[in-house]
Amino acid sequence: MFNDIGPLELVTLIVLAVLVFGPDKLPKFIQDVTRTLRKIREFSDNAKNDIRSELGPEFKDFEFEDLNPKAFLRKQLDNDELGLKDIRSTFDLKREMAELTDSVNGRDTAAALPGPTSSAPASAAASGGRVDMTKKPEAPEDDRPPFDADAT
Repeated sequence: MFNDIGPLELVTLIVLAVLVFGPDKLPKFIQDVTRTLRKIREFSDNAKNDIRSELGPEFKDFEFEDLNPKAFLRKQLDNDELGLKDIRSTFDLKREMAELTDSVNGRDTAAALPGPTSSAPASAAASGGRVDMTKKPEAPEDDRPPFDADAT
C-alpha cells in the first residue's frame, strides 16, 4: 500500500500527525484507523466469499484481480491451450518491422514481397537494409518559392 513512501516522507507524516492530533490523541486515532481498516478488509473478504458462493463451484478459483484487463490477458496468453507459445516463438518482430518500413518506403525486402521497387539509399544498403528511424528524412529540394500568406 505504501511502497513508494521513503523514510524522509514517513518521518514528515509522523511529525505532521503529532502536530495535527497532538501526542495525547494520536494513539487513539491510530487505533481507530487500524480498526476501520480491519473492518473494511473483513467486509471486502466477506463480499468476495459471498460472490464466489453465489457463482457456484465452477468459479471457485475465480480471482477478482482477473477483472483487470491486463491481468486477464496475461493469464490467457500464458495458457498454452491455443498453441500461442509456438506462434510467439516463430514471430520475429524486428524482421516484421523492417519489412513494414521497407514496404512503406517502397523498397524491396529480403523476402521479395510484391510491391513497388526502387533503389535503396547507400546508407540503408550498408546497414543491411535497415532504416534508421532516429534520423530525420531528408527533405526533397523544391524549386518553388515559399508560400507567403501575407502577399495574397
